[in-house]
Amino acid sequence: MSEARGSSDKKRVQLERLLKLAEGLPALSMAVVHPVDEESLSGALEAGEAGLIEPVLVGPEHRIRACADKAGVDLGKWRLVSTEHSHAAAETAARMAGEGEVAGLMKGSLSTREFMGAIVPRAAGLRTGRRMSHVWVMDVPSYPRPLLITDSAINIHPDLMTKADIVSNAIDLAVAMGTENPRVAIISATEEVNPALQSTLDAAALCKMAERGQIRGGRLDGPLAFDNAISEEAARAKGIDGEVAGRADILLAPDVESANMLGKQLHYLAGADAAGIVLGARVPVVLTSRADDRFARQAACAIAQLQHKAEQERRERAIRERDGS
Repeated sequence: MSEARGSSDKKRVQLERLLKLAEGLPALSMAVVHPVDEESLSGALEAGEAGLIEPVLVGPEHRIRACADKAGVDLGKWRLVSTEHSHAAAETAARMAGEGEVAGLMKGSLSTREFMGAIVPRAAGLRTGRRMSHVWVMDVPSYPRPLLITDSAINIHPDLMTKADIVSNAIDLAVAMGTENPRVAIISATEEVNPALQSTLDAAALCKMAERGQIRGGRLDGPLAFDNAISEEAARAKGIDGEVAGRADILLAPDVESANMLGKQLHYLAGADAAGIVLGARVPVVLTSRADDRFARQAACAIAQLQHKAEQERRERAIRERDGS
């Protein structure tokens, strides 16, 4: 969802900050699935050269090599795992991640449905106790902080408990990106609870779940309309107080349609850039758009590094607590 890096003078303050935050972290071994177009292949290789990932190229060898020749890039030092077609590439990469052969997955030139179709089944061994969900980490020029929008790609009509997982996933990512106790705005068409509008009932229930400790690590408020979620002036005009209104770090949309349209509107009308990540799997999953440029792909890899580091630290804490040390 971005123009090519260098083709615009636009500053990408928030995504650049995340790239700096990942500096010095070990490169993440990442299976790049079906990288048979120039952007997906070159973007992965540039992320490799930048030390963000160690790309393992998975797909039809002849197509990957033909793409490399056309793009003028050298595959020499990177591993290539040949498969017959894109479906086999997705299944092979998911198996590699499930068996610990790679530490992350990155979508190349194939559909999201095909890519995720190999990751979601239990047989892949990549599920956790939470539902998987998608987050766009958005760099909006007019907004003073990264804005996480969820879920715009996976859960079509999430129910209340699915939304609880989506929120928890996004909170964990925001914390991994350096935002302590992130503010979560649960958005709807109105800031009033209306029994005729299910999203407002879900918002109220999610806030009560957070109050009772069922959702941890963030501050929730909702329902909030989009304007009073991201504009302090709009929140004041409506008389809405609280820590979240007007200063949201995370926007939980009612469904995949509204989240997807919201993210794309910010991109095409407000000049925002985005990096797409799937959360709730055992490994980081970089879900690029075919329109993403190489910078957006690198930023997504940096976010995956931060996510991986946070998960390792969480596991280490759990082991220490279990052992009483």
